[in-house]
Amino acid sequence: MRASSKRGSLTTLAGKAKNLPAAATKPDARLADAEKFLLPTYKRQPVIMTHGRGAYVFDSAGNKYLDFLGGIAVNALGHAHPGIVKVIRREVGRAIHLSNLYHNGFQGPLARRLAEWSGLARVFFANSGTEAIDGAMKLARLLGRAPEEPQGTAAKKHRFLALENSFHGRTFGAISVTATEKYRLPFSPVVPGVEFVRFNDVADLEAKFDHTVCAILVETIQGEGGIYPVSEAFWNRARTLATQHGALLIADEIQCGLGRTGRCFAYQKFSANPDIAVVAKPLAAGLPLGAILTTEAVASHVSPGMHGTTFGGGPLACAVALEFLSIVEEEKLLDNVRARGEELREGLTKIAAHFDFIREIRGEGLMVGIELSVEGAPFVAEAMERGLLINCTHDFTLRFLPPLIITRAQVREFLKLFELVLAKTQKQARSAHPGKSSVLQDAAHAAARG
Repeated sequence: MRASSKRGSLTTLAGKAKNLPAAATKPDARLADAEKFLLPTYKRQPVIMTHGRGAYVFDSAGNKYLDFLGGIAVNALGHAHPGIVKVIRREVGRAIHLSNLYHNGFQGPLARRLAEWSGLARVFFANSGTEAIDGAMKLARLLGRAPEEPQGTAAKKHRFLALENSFHGRTFGAISVTATEKYRLPFSPVVPGVEFVRFNDVADLEAKFDHTVCAILVETIQGEGGIYPVSEAFWNRARTLATQHGALLIADEIQCGLGRTGRCFAYQKFSANPDIAVVAKPLAAGLPLGAILTTEAVASHVSPGMHGTTFGGGPLACAVALEFLSIVEEEKLLDNVRARGEELREGLTKIAAHFDFIREIRGEGLMVGIELSVEGAPFVAEAMERGLLINCTHDFTLRFLPPLIITRAQVREFLKLFELVLAKTQKQARSAHPGKSSVLQDAAHAAARG
């Protein structure tokens, strides 16, 4: 990353930042501390982000970036939204945490709002999406155990179905239903009783679904897997089979839910609801908060002590989440997501006509992926050099998750920057691994498509 002064000035979108004089460039002790003391779990860029404003973030060198990653779908209202800042300042002086042994003033109202948004009836608040997935899996096992089956034994109805190419989180339960081997295999043996169904393959679903299945987990749109929406035919068949076999349909809406597609929940494009929906990322506008949403029928099996959490549903996080939902409604952000998403895809389609290594554009609303026939990492690096934040998932899909507040002008700004990135990087990407990228990409595409 090149150090520069105010790269984000819109006067020269194509202009690259110039290196500062050597004398002005000093090693940052904070980066040295991170390198020495943090677990090496991330491939971080050697920059320190300091603050954000709206759809832009800034680093310690004063560089400005248009944020089309949104904290990986977390910063749905961008950065430092005045409504969110106001609520945080108010509530942090009252109570940051209160034990779940007591009520606070925000859990009940937030649960009611989420029930209204989702069409489901009951809510459990968690710390994160992966914790919510684990909780949903526990509920499925709980409902799968017949009254005559003793606790401590494997119930007949204990199997989970999940989809190939899936990603559900990092805890043991979540990685057990995550198909991508690089996340799962290093930690084997994981939770037993999981089988993976080919994505959108109804025949494979029917072949693997039987009376021993307690739940099927479906990302309504696969995020980490490369922005693949589940088909209506697959969803409807999964719903029918789950009902037929007394299993639960669990919708993972951690990345695609809460307005990201232009609907409150992505599954609302289908006629049938899930038994459980799991949300997290944008819910508390950057503060950690996840939730399990479910039906009265599922909730009726739960009693005190069966499940719990320390930090889930604290007063500060829930107050912010209530404000987030209100802002989405009051600022008509679902309309904005649909309009800006259409402009984004139209612009990308026009750009794609000039670059033959773009294979497909996928997604809904402001959850968009571009699949390449070459590896995507060089494009991500070049984008950052030009003041644009994106990322690459599954090696070949560039992923865009801008905030729901993104404007028409900012979509145009993105498209101009992105076209420059493609033009600059195409030769470098093709020459990096001649002949190798297309073979790997074909394999990844086939696996995702099933």
